[in-house]
Amino acid sequence: MSLYRLARPLLFALDAEQAHDLTLASIGPMAASGALRLAAGPMVDDPVDLLGLRFANRIGLAAGLDKNAAHVDALSQMGFGFIEVGTVTPRPQSGNPRPRIFRLPQRSALINRLGFNNLGLDAFVANLARTGYRGVLGANIGKNADTPLERATDDYLIGLRRVWPLAAYVTVNVSSPNTSGLRSLQEGEALDGLLAALDTERTQLSRTHRRSVPLLVKIAPDLDDERIAFIAAALVRHSIDGVIATNTTLARDAVKGLPHGEEAGGLSGAPVFEASNRVIRALRAALPPRYPIVGVGGVMSGKDAHAKLAAGADLVQVYTGLIYRGPTLVGECARALASGSR
Repeated sequence: MSLYRLARPLLFALDAEQAHDLTLASIGPMAASGALRLAAGPMVDDPVDLLGLRFANRIGLAAGLDKNAAHVDALSQMGFGFIEVGTVTPRPQSGNPRPRIFRLPQRSALINRLGFNNLGLDAFVANLARTGYRGVLGANIGKNADTPLERATDDYLIGLRRVWPLAAYVTVNVSSPNTSGLRSLQEGEALDGLLAALDTERTQLSRTHRRSVPLLVKIAPDLDDERIAFIAAALVRHSIDGVIATNTTLARDAVKGLPHGEEAGGLSGAPVFEASNRVIRALRAALPPRYPIVGVGGVMSGKDAHAKLAAGADLVQVYTGLIYRGPTLVGECARALASGSR
């Protein structure tokens, strides 16, 4: 029996956010003692070149677990091929009122309405500068909840400028359902305007810092084919380097009637698996060949990770699966996607 299977009943006896905070507080000492690496198992060495970067393997940590980039060194001992931190906003914000995370164990799912709770860019950038991690480290940026939508681009530009010198890649989060109106930035003129501004800014940043940083956009699973096609065209039109599909869903069909199933927020875990795959397939059909897609949503096993690649993803991220399966999930998925296994 794995160490995590022993610990999980204790963690699940706590409020979900308390368990999250306790886990983050514990992984540093566990990493220092070697226990975290022991629990995760050996790292899978399966390098892949994408986005001008070399990933140690195809399995990454999705944004949301380490919002402040405070635990990167410890998390790196879990065998990830890359790590994404954030979402970070320009100014600190507390997020939505508690309780705001709910487990649905019958469906291996979570609902969260955290609302980009984070310590802001100053703390985030300081943590990035301190980390000893030398793997691929992505920074996920968003807007403050009290920033009007018509000024959202300002917040994203601030985030891009601040993380540019330290991040291996930057993800623009326009798909969280927990900041009012944010998903409208995936639509029409709003998306075009945002991407155009980011494209212009990164050209200047590349010259100033003499380094190129790939720019990705994270989108929602709750999109029809027409909107996916529009997003794909916009990504290409504005020379965005890649796309992450997908964020959490607002759909509740899969958890109808379950305790907490009607809580407001984004649903993650097993119920979003097929919706995410549908978006990945649509993107792969709409985008140019070899355009980088990162698949995320409902990966609970190596088989699930392999299905993301079959749908058209190049890399895969996990988060909710870690809560239900623990750190051994990382190695299981990386082995399933290793070059000799496919």
